[in-house]
Amino acid sequence: MIFKTPSIAVAGLLVALLGLAVSKPDTARVLRTRRIQAPPEKIFPLIHDLHSWGSWSPYEKLDPTVKKTHSGAASGKGAVYSRKATVKWARGAWRSLIDLHFSRSPSNWISSGRSEGHNVAEFTLEAEGDSTNLTWAMQGPNP
Repeated sequence: MIFKTPSIAVAGLLVALLGLAVSKPDTARVLRTRRIQAPPEKIFPLIHDLHSWGSWSPYEKLDPTVKKTHSGAASGKGAVYSRKATVKWARGAWRSLIDLHFSRSPSNWISSGRSEGHNVAEFTLEAEGDSTNLTWAMQGPNP
């Protein structure tokens, strides 16, 4: 009798956790927007040409020992970076869709035990006067 109430509470908690796990979406999406004081034609080449990612990408600073290689097209569709960030598709003057395959975890994934990632990143630039609204979105599986 003493263990009946705690057992029911534990069973209820387990059912609630399983329900939460089952209801979790299969994919995750992260979206960030920034306004940059420059026209899109100045910003887009920095995104579209994977050779220039070292000048702005925060991932470059996470592991400066990464050996960088480039192959495929010089820039745009088919360009490949050592982290296997491939420009998969570009539509319109100011939009790039990039297929990302992380074979090594960024530092914030290490604590979660995640060893690789397969995501799609999208950069969209919209001119607004002499500025640009840059939207970065990344979507991928949510294991």
